[in-house]
Amino acid sequence: MPFIETLFLLVFGHALADFVLQPDAMGYGKNRNDKIHDNEASLFPLWYYWLTAHAIMHGGIVFLITHNLWLALLEIFLHWITDFAKCEGWIGMHQDQAIHIGCKVGYALVLWY
Repeated sequence: MPFIETLFLLVFGHALADFVLQPDAMGYGKNRNDKIHDNEASLFPLWYYWLTAHAIMHGGIVFLITHNLWLALLEIFLHWITDFAKCEGWIGMHQDQAIHIGCKVGYALVLWY
């Protein structure tokens, strides 16, 4: 598949997983600092379950597009770390999205060359 088509699909998949397929429960739940985790007796899943599930969704989409397990595993790792950094306040939303899109450019380049 040509570079630009691969990149388009990867960015499309990212937008789908980060905005359309991420329910509010996951968006708040993946942040260990969110007030949703304040109640110790809560049956709400722990933050790292939400963050890991979110990252796995992204990795799955990368795999479906690239058919490359290594890129999918790399996406899971990098997406997890990036979203954790955002939730900790170390980076903002714009930096978070720039890193995610930069990863997609990198994957498309790896596949192209």
